[in-house]
Amino acid sequence: MSTEPATPAPAPAPTLESRIHGCLLGGALGDSLGYAVEFEDIAGIRAKFGPSGLQDFAALDGGSHFSDDTQLTLYTVDGLMEALEWANSGVGADTNACLWLAYLRWLATQGVPVPEAAPFQPPRWIDSHEVLKHRRAPGNACLSGLATGEMGTFYRPVNPDSKGCGTVMRSAPFGLVPYITAEAVYKLSSDAASLTHGHPAARQAAGVFSLLIHALASGLDLHDAARNAIGRLDEGLLHQGEVPDPDLVARLEAALRLSSNGRLLNPEELVRELGEGWVAEEALAVALYAVLATAPAADRPEDGDPEAHFRAAVTLAVNHSGDSDSTASIAGNILGTFYGKDCLPAAWLDALEAPEVIRGMASRLAALTAG
Repeated sequence: MSTEPATPAPAPAPTLESRIHGCLLGGALGDSLGYAVEFEDIAGIRAKFGPSGLQDFAALDGGSHFSDDTQLTLYTVDGLMEALEWANSGVGADTNACLWLAYLRWLATQGVPVPEAAPFQPPRWIDSHEVLKHRRAPGNACLSGLATGEMGTFYRPVNPDSKGCGTVMRSAPFGLVPYITAEAVYKLSSDAASLTHGHPAARQAAGVFSLLIHALASGLDLHDAARNAIGRLDEGLLHQGEVPDPDLVARLEAALRLSSNGRLLNPEELVRELGEGWVAEEALAVALYAVLATAPAADRPEDGDPEAHFRAAVTLAVNHSGDSDSTASIAGNILGTFYGKDCLPAAWLDALEAPEVIRGMASRLAALTAG
């Protein structure tokens, strides 16, 4: 009779509902922790929180708020939900138009007049929450692109030279819609990015991020999902005649390479190698690096602790000189999708602003998609 200890059964895969909640709440947690230091350089962060920087919500005496990153992510959910509601009632709808109208309603919450030429849309459930009406350092391109009153497209771009990270940080929800192809996910995400940003890197980074979320929601592991999403840039998902943006490809390949060298970059090295995160390709690269570099060894996934991984990745994505809330928000979206909601630290959730609003949007999306 063998005395070998029994191999523990693998944990069951998270449900889609758990992944949706994990993605939206995880992104909000990263956003909130990072927003507390968004405009601080690493020297200022260390001076305030110690040599390791900001590691926990407990260090924030006054708490923290989520930023426009979470606001726009939830409005992305709302635009997708409206399109799904029309589809479920048997009526086809222009998904990008639904998203544009949702973003215009967000624009009105930021104290920016909605152009008179823009179509009127009645308020929806999301619009009733005051927490989503606070101005939390919204991106200039998101504001100016929507304020034109023009529905930006690939062929008629607004802000044609802008590649700010405002496209990436709001695009996780496109990957949470099941039963659609990777091609459809990429198109939804990149078309929605064109509503505010015209630079190829902004569109393509948003599309790759949504593909990564889609792959994780479909059950791929972190490394396979990352390679799959990045590889799709060369597989015909781009608009006809468009080529992969070289800066985006270089940053993402660097994130993969650096995450496998067995040593965590310090904050100065992180910025030098991958950037500060203010533009789309840098924000995605920093977040991807943070997630992969802190993951358990590929050959020993059983050694991993999902909550510890979430904490390590988010705090790595927070502590650098740059756009800390966006990089940490993207990292939180990724791991929340991968592990589901059980990876989220309970104490952090207790500190989260208005979790009922985020859970409310997650539950509504899950009801429309997960059954």
